[in-house]
Amino acid sequence: MNRPVHPHEMIQAPSLAGPHEGYMPGFGNDYETEALPGALPEGMNSPQKCNYGLYGEQLSGTAFTAERVERTWCYRIRPSVKHSHRYEKIDLPYWKSAPCVDPDVTSLGQYRWDPVAHSGEALTWLTGMRTMTTAGDVNTQVGMASHVYLVTESMKDSYFFSADSELLVVPQEGRLRFCTELGIIDLEPKEIAILPRGLLYRVEVLEGPARGFVCENYGQKFELPGRGPIGANCMANPRDFKAPVAAFEDREVPSTVTIKWCGQFHETKIGHSPLDVVAWHGNYAPVKYDLRTYCPVGAILFDHPDPSIFTVLTAPSGQPGTANIDFVLFRERWMVAENTFRPPWYHKNIMSELMGNIYGQYDAKPQGFIPGGMSLHNMMLPHGPDKNAFEGASNSNLGPEKLENTMSFMFETRFPQHLTEFAAKEAPLQDDYIDCWSDIEKKFDGTPGLK
Repeated sequence: MNRPVHPHEMIQAPSLAGPHEGYMPGFGNDYETEALPGALPEGMNSPQKCNYGLYGEQLSGTAFTAERVERTWCYRIRPSVKHSHRYEKIDLPYWKSAPCVDPDVTSLGQYRWDPVAHSGEALTWLTGMRTMTTAGDVNTQVGMASHVYLVTESMKDSYFFSADSELLVVPQEGRLRFCTELGIIDLEPKEIAILPRGLLYRVEVLEGPARGFVCENYGQKFELPGRGPIGANCMANPRDFKAPVAAFEDREVPSTVTIKWCGQFHETKIGHSPLDVVAWHGNYAPVKYDLRTYCPVGAILFDHPDPSIFTVLTAPSGQPGTANIDFVLFRERWMVAENTFRPPWYHKNIMSELMGNIYGQYDAKPQGFIPGGMSLHNMMLPHGPDKNAFEGASNSNLGPEKLENTMSFMFETRFPQHLTEFAAKEAPLQDDYIDCWSDIEKKFDGTPGLK
C-alpha cells in the first residue's frame, strides 16, 4: 500500500537519544538502522524473502576483494533497477570534469576570487554548481574538481547521483537538506558532509540562498589521516562524524533521476520516489561532521609546523605520503611559539593548494581574502604572507595570542589544478591579487651579525 509522505517528512527510524538525534556516531563504522521494526534481516544479508516485501540489494564502494571492503546492504521497496530507465544526455554547462584544459585560459599563476555572487536566478543543486578548477582525469579515476554551489530552490521530484566521484560539501551560507537513500543529513556552515559515489539523493533548501564549496573526489575515498607520532587523540575524532538513520519515501509521483557518469550528465524518467530504503546495514554511507569539533595541534615552543598537521580528511594516492586530495582546516587556535615567525612561511609546494574562506580573517592574508572567497596557488608556484602580514608578524610582541573568528580550508592535491573558463572569465577574479607581494622590501644588509 502506498503511503504518501511530504518531501520533508520521510519516514525515519526512531531517533537516537542524546544531542545528535537522527544520526549514528562514528567514521567507517558498520552501522545498522531500520525505519520499520523487523525490516533488517538478522544473521544474514540475503534471505529468501525479506520482511515487508522488501528487496535486498548491495551498494559496493570498493571492489569485492579490496583489503577493506566498503559496502552497504539495503532493504528497499523496489530494487534500484526500477529507478533506472532509458537515459537521455543533458547539458549542465557550468559543471565540468577533468581533463578540462582550455587553451585560452592560463592556469599558471597565483589567483584569488571574491565570493561568487547570487544572481537572483532560480538555481538547484545541479544547475547552481560552478566548477572553478579540475585536476587529473575522471575517466582514469584520479584527481578532483573544485566547485562553488549557488542554490536557491529545492529539487522537486528530482534526484541525483554521481558515478564519478564522492563529494565533500563545505557550506558557507544558508542551510541545505540532503535526502539520501540512506537517510537525511541537514547541513549548515561550520559543518561538512561526505556524499559517497553512487549514493542517490535530493537536495532541499532549508534556509537560502545557499552558497558553499564542493571538492569532487575522483580517486580513493576520503579517510581519516594517520596521526603518526601525534597518537590516538586530537585532530578529527571518529566519534564526531555522524551517519543518518534510515528514512524512506513511498510516493508514486513522476520523478527525474540525473546521473553524472564519466563527466557527462544523463537523466531518466521514473514513476516514483527512489528514496525507498527502509533499512540498511554496512560501512558505506554518507556522513556529516562539525568542524568546530576539530582539535588542532601545533608548536608549543618554536617554529611553525607544516600545514599537513591540520588535515581533517585525506584521499590517498598510490604513492605513500602523497595524497590525491587533502582537506585541511585552519580554525581558531592559540599561537604560543617563541622567537618564531608565526604565520605560514613563504614556500613553493609540489601540491596545488585551493583555499576557501568560510568566515573571518585568515592570518597570512588579512586583507582581500573574504568569507566566500577562494584562492589558488598551483604546484611549485611561490606564495606566502603579504607585506603587512610579514611586517606585523616580524615585529609583534610574541606573547600567547589566540587567533579568533577564523575558519578557512584547503583542497590540496598532488595534481596541477586547471582553471575553467568560468573561473577565468566569469567568476569575480581579483586581478590585482598578484600585486599583494609587489611592495615587499629588500632588507638585506651584508653587515656581519646584523639581524
